[in-house]
Amino acid sequence: MHKLLVIATLACSAQFAHAAEAGKIIFVAGAAQSDGRPATQGAPVEEGQMLTTGVDGYIYVKTADNGLFILRPQTKARIVTYHIDQQNPANTKVKFELISGTARSRSGDAVKQARQNFRFNTPVAAIGVRGTDFTVVTDDDTSRVSVFSGGVVVSGFASGCRPEGGGPCEGTASRELNATQRGQLLQVTRGQAAPQVLSAGPSGSETGAPARSDEPVVKNGGAGDSKVTVEAAKNAGINEAISKNLPPSPSPSPSPSPGGVTDPVVVVPPVVEPPAVVVPPVITPPIQPPVAVLPEQRVVWGRWQAVNGLPPAFDYAGQHASSERIALNGYFALFRTPGAEYVTPNNGAVGFTIRGSEAYVITEYGSGIITTSSAQLRNGFLNIDFGKRSFATSVDVITDANVVNMRGEGIVSGSGYLSGDSGGRHGYLNVQGLLSNERGSSASAATIFDGRMDERRTVNGAATWR
Repeated sequence: MHKLLVIATLACSAQFAHAAEAGKIIFVAGAAQSDGRPATQGAPVEEGQMLTTGVDGYIYVKTADNGLFILRPQTKARIVTYHIDQQNPANTKVKFELISGTARSRSGDAVKQARQNFRFNTPVAAIGVRGTDFTVVTDDDTSRVSVFSGGVVVSGFASGCRPEGGGPCEGTASRELNATQRGQLLQVTRGQAAPQVLSAGPSGSETGAPARSDEPVVKNGGAGDSKVTVEAAKNAGINEAISKNLPPSPSPSPSPSPGGVTDPVVVVPPVVEPPAVVVPPVITPPIQPPVAVLPEQRVVWGRWQAVNGLPPAFDYAGQHASSERIALNGYFALFRTPGAEYVTPNNGAVGFTIRGSEAYVITEYGSGIITTSSAQLRNGFLNIDFGKRSFATSVDVITDANVVNMRGEGIVSGSGYLSGDSGGRHGYLNVQGLLSNERGSSASAATIFDGRMDERRTVNGAATWR
């Protein structure tokens, strides 16, 4: 009996030790619970912990990477996973689940570096982010999503998009919504794969439980209030000028002198003063702070490994410290610098040719004998179909022995990420890449790739496309 008790205790200890701290509660109001106990400010929120609010309840959770997760009244939600990889941010994995009610999510620092591993589930939909602040309202059959800043990609649960998955579901049935689409929301109904774009109504916001007045929001800088202030100031100045120019009150009649003799009345003509000049008040408009304009994100690739006695041609550590690492393969790394976020167009197409490249062919002779030789890339093209969210590429790999044509194809995400898998086929490439607005709207791209040329040879390379 004692042995069983020890085993059970160890099992429970292992279970609780496994749960990681996802964040802390920074505000509680009204009826609110955390795992069935009253929620308290300052309390940690662990992975899998159920959070619920009553008819007047609010919970604000600050996530471990300075993000925000807000539950409004009559809401039930939990943070399923919040694993942050400080050494390799691209491996960070985050998953939220809104079971019912109204919740808001504002991406933290780690999520912005691993958008491909963020998932926000409702009973009927999967939501991915583009570095985002958004609100979701859901019940068992319908979910509605609105965006404060950034953008989201939303898909109903169908085909390959499953609740147990991670990251956004991106495909022909997914739809995107950006903050620039003011007054619109995405709605997903149970059994419906593709979301609908709907008007958010006169208020321009989502329906559901209201936000508290102290909830941080993105306010639109309209001119309505300043116009009212200017008109009020003008009216006050005009009224003051009119009051200064009213005629004086009439003087009392002269009294008769004693004896019934009336003194002669001396009529003094009134002194006519020239009318005052009414000067309207000068309204000095408030000085608006300059709007910071972010530079366009740039795509940077380079060889981070030594090859054939040549040292690395790329400062991997320095680039990793200042930019977001997107992909890494045998010899090459791909990074994206900070800047204005790239958003993939909804339609149209663009074609590129190679403007710069580096490639190596690795030959396996057996018995552990492997050689590496440089290769040239020629006749390359990269075509993007934004409407279908797909790409196709082809390039000739020129070696000392012969010329081999290699092809690749795959999908394009909403943030401009290119991903294609060769499936191990000869003559096909595994491709990872990015689109950029650096030289104009979707005017450049970069890819790193590898693939099998034949039974003995593989190719590993990188290219700039314009």
